[in-house]
Amino acid sequence: MDTTISNGPITARTGKSRVGGSPIFFLNKRIFDVVMSLFLLPVLVVVAVLLLVLNPFYNKGRLFYTQRRMGRDCQPFTALKFRSMIDVAKISRDMDCPLEIDRITRLGSFMRKSRVDELPQLINVLKGDMSLIGPRPDYYDHAVKFLTVVPGYRERHSVRPGISGLAQTELGYIEGVEATRRKVRADLIYIAKTNYRMEAWIFWRTLYVIMKRGGA
Repeated sequence: MDTTISNGPITARTGKSRVGGSPIFFLNKRIFDVVMSLFLLPVLVVVAVLLLVLNPFYNKGRLFYTQRRMGRDCQPFTALKFRSMIDVAKISRDMDCPLEIDRITRLGSFMRKSRVDELPQLINVLKGDMSLIGPRPDYYDHAVKFLTVVPGYRERHSVRPGISGLAQTELGYIEGVEATRRKVRADLIYIAKTNYRMEAWIFWRTLYVIMKRGGA
């Protein structure tokens, strides 16, 4: 499927943001999200039990991690993840600071590469905060700043954010303002072209990245 995106810079011009897909498409997408999330809930429970056993040895601390993120229509919501980093009282890095990789635990590194840490967001999907596929939600404090410096950033929030998305499968981990501009261009392409074929493409690409244990 030609999405005009490669692993390098995105060169496509998206123009004015618009949302593709019909109301029936988005209804079916929501039904698929709920059914698939319910189907995967037993996997979430099994992984949670395993982590409860392994965490005291390789990832000491609480099982879950919550973070305030920007969702649809730029509204905040609480995203749920399995904790993969050493706890801190508050995130101190700015939007242009690199990820604090020294805080990632041994078990956390595996979870991030295999995307296991994202499994609890199935709860967010069931609640309606997120979709399985859509623009990846950013930390709310950083997102507020991106709104003022990244063109199109507000428009990327016209749909539910996703556990996986086109920017994640094609560009990988994103940090900083300039990389966020590339991510936003990918997100706007997804939003404008969203349809069943696009969803299937991203779903397959997500599985491929997980199997290849792409970077977190």
